[in-house]
Amino acid sequence: RRGTPGLAAVALIWEKDEPGTEVKITYRELLDMTCRLANTLKKYGVQKGDRVAIYMSVTPLAVAAMLACARIGAIHTVVFAGFSAESLAGRIIDSGCKAVITNNQGLRGGRAVELKKTVDEAVKNCPSIKHVFVAQRTDSTVHMGNRDIPLEEEMAKEAPVCAPESMDSEDILFMLYTSGSTGKPKGIVHTQAGYLLYAAVTHKHVFDYQQGDVFGCVADIGWITGHSYVVYGPLCNGGTSVLFESTPLYPDPGRYWETVQRLKINQFYGAPTAVRLLLKYGDKWVKKYDRSSLKTLGSVGEPINHEAWQWFYNVVGDSRCTLVDTWWQTGGICIAPRPSEEGADVIPAMAMRPFFGIIPALMDENGRVIEGNDVSGALCIAQPWPGLARTIYGDHQRFIDTYFKMYPGYYFTGDGAYRSSEGYYQITGRMDDVINISGHRLGTAEIEDAMDEHPAVPETAVIGYPHEIKGEGAFAFIVLKEDTAHTERVKEELRSIVASKIAKYAVPDHVLVVKRLPKTRSGKIMRRVLKKIVTDQCNDLGDVTTLDDPSIVTEILDAYQKYKTQQSASS
Repeated sequence: RRGTPGLAAVALIWEKDEPGTEVKITYRELLDMTCRLANTLKKYGVQKGDRVAIYMSVTPLAVAAMLACARIGAIHTVVFAGFSAESLAGRIIDSGCKAVITNNQGLRGGRAVELKKTVDEAVKNCPSIKHVFVAQRTDSTVHMGNRDIPLEEEMAKEAPVCAPESMDSEDILFMLYTSGSTGKPKGIVHTQAGYLLYAAVTHKHVFDYQQGDVFGCVADIGWITGHSYVVYGPLCNGGTSVLFESTPLYPDPGRYWETVQRLKINQFYGAPTAVRLLLKYGDKWVKKYDRSSLKTLGSVGEPINHEAWQWFYNVVGDSRCTLVDTWWQTGGICIAPRPSEEGADVIPAMAMRPFFGIIPALMDENGRVIEGNDVSGALCIAQPWPGLARTIYGDHQRFIDTYFKMYPGYYFTGDGAYRSSEGYYQITGRMDDVINISGHRLGTAEIEDAMDEHPAVPETAVIGYPHEIKGEGAFAFIVLKEDTAHTERVKEELRSIVASKIAKYAVPDHVLVVKRLPKTRSGKIMRRVLKKIVTDQCNDLGDVTTLDDPSIVTEILDAYQKYKTQQSASS
């Protein structure tokens, strides 16, 4: 096609952990790598429809692993390389993966991450795993067992040509596990044609991507943002995509902007958490570097607050780059300020405009559509769109219950929204027991399930609370068994359990011991009361008449005030 870049064009710029060591991968090289990897998978018995877990750091080989699975019709499930062995095992078991692709180690922020050791620990409990393919990211040697296969060695033996499998448009392309309001993560399924179309079209139009631009999405490929706007969207559009392996603070708080200068990035897509973190270091780290290549800035993962938006727009973008605050469902962006009519305004910290084919609907508590403007309600979508998830793997009923049961005939997003007097949309946050820590969605039930395993802890309740850097943090209320000594030790053990069962980012910032939790007569924990206490809204607790014992509120409030006083004294 005229205007389409050839195989010599750069597909990926791998921004390795150490600044200034970037590697450029052309489309020809990526195709070669993908085909060799695909042939290796086939050689070891991976076939169309088989599931393959990918637990890798952000590298070109990780992208090739995703594309190799797609090429042979296998279904990839990428697991973020910060998850614990138990979290990885849970996902492998649920999806019935036949193989895992991993690295000997990962590199992040100047530190080695023991990926192979985590995989070894995980697959002890995963009988479905036949092979573990191990790629070398560092020079470190790791133990190789009977089912372990040195990936690069095997790829070198294979041909750089692999005919793509013929697939139906509704065959599964990948699964990605996401937290829900119940404890067990759910494997969201995306299909071949619809997902790819939606990722490509949103990438092109939301960011105004032009041929020859360098697109810099700094998300990890373990998240849907990395799937859609590091891998599938940019590559489908023949673009050049940056693979960012490092962290925003390594080796200093200027890392993003030094990378923008060196790679001449045109679109920069990052998370409000990182923006808030860097804002604290002031403007000097930004202004030290030339950012004149930037045309579009993007925000992803959670609603961006006004202060962060203004700093991102005025300081990073020199008040000249369009800043798009993007709101998603798992396949891709559904509401964003662009595309829009020529010269149309962007309202700070607002997602604004539904994308092509997205018809939002706000619903009231009785399940009725709220008409007109200057109104708030539960945000639903009124018709299907190509990037819509198709099911939850192995549990279609849960898919229906989660997204379609609450408001029959509509897809419920789980978020609340405000529609302004001009008809624009402002996302107001989650409406269920899901919290958003640094852009990672996490079910409070997941954290509670982990903590409840401690023998001294019969009950826990976890809520999200506003956190100035992370957006939201986790606050845990715990009930201890009678005669439990060493309370502080129990708290530390609980933090370790959450880190090992889920991930370090899931560890609660605060753990408060209470005698009882606020429960209704039917035994349901009234988490909104706990949230009001933590956010100092005790004058507006709402209806507490259904509580089994309303005096419990005063009891918890006293414990919280004492805890707050201790925290202030210690800091």
